[in-house]
Order: sequence, then structure tokens, then C-alpha cells
Amino acid sequence: MLDLKSLVRSIPDYPKKGILFRDITTLIENPEGFRESVDRLANMHRGLGITHVAGIEARGFIFGAGVAIALGVGSVPVPGETIGQNYALEYGVDTIEIHADVLNQGDRVLLVDDLIATGGTALAAVSLLRRTGADVWHSGFVIDLFDLGGAHKLREAGVKVEALIPFEGH
Repeated sequence: MLDLKSLVRSIPDYPKKGILFRDITTLIENPEGFRESVDRLANMHRGLGITHVAGIEARGFIFGAGVAIALGVGSVPVPGETIGQNYALEYGVDTIEIHADVLNQGDRVLLVDDLIATGGTALAAVSLLRRTGADVWHSGFVIDLFDLGGAHKLREAGVKVEALIPFEGH
């Protein structure tokens, strides 16, 4: 089993001073690391009746599509007529969107992204996906910046969180 954490590059003071950015592209560039990340995320969620995997832009699209293929289910890019959800970032406000008719009542959606930090983006995605009538009770991330509390916030929203690599700090 690969040490996935060793394949993630850390960049200090990006995108602003005081932030330690975890660059997942170095893991994606490594064929064995990327394959193992997708396989582990998929295996954590087998047998749950998942019908779709929703990947959050932009790196979540990459991992989400791979997990969807591994699970044999549909892939929903968040974003993609769309509906949107505003959310707060550490340094501003943004919006995510999906096609309004992409999911149906009762679809079981697995939310996937490369990283969870403060949880703002993931919580907005859960809210957005639930507005379509879909059930969102599971999520998978390559990296959890656990000191920032995003995974805890998702759990409080009733979403089970699985992550491959825990990182302390910011």
C-alpha cells in the first residue's frame, strides 16, 4: 500500500500568507498514487447503494469521475439550466452550481473532493444536492485538514466523512 501523504506537495503562503496549501496535483501525476486513491475511495463506499458520485470543482471532478467509474455509477460534476448555492470561503464568497434536472428524489449521492478544510464548499454542495431531492449521507476526500474542522461540520450535517490522508495545520 502506497504512502499517499508522501505524494502531496505542501506550498507555504499560498494563496495568501499564512496558508499552507496542500497540492494534490503531485498525487494525480503519479499513476500508482492516483489509481490507489480512487480505488480506496471507491472501496470505502461499496455496498451503500450509491447511484451517483458528485465531484466538486475542479480536482473533485477528477477524483469523482474515477470513483464513479470504479463504482459503476453516474458522475455529477458540481457545477455543470443550473441551480446554485453561495458559500463562504476563508477569504471570500463563491457559488457552486449543478444542472437542475441531473438528480432525482431518492438518488443516493456520494460527495467526493480532493480536500476538506473549513467545510464551506462541501456543506454548500450537500445543501445544493439535497435541494434536488437526492440523499447525501456519505462523502469521501483524499485529504482532511482536520484542524480546520470541516469534516466535523459535515458530520454535524448528517454526512459520514471518509478521508485517505489526514493533515494537521492549515
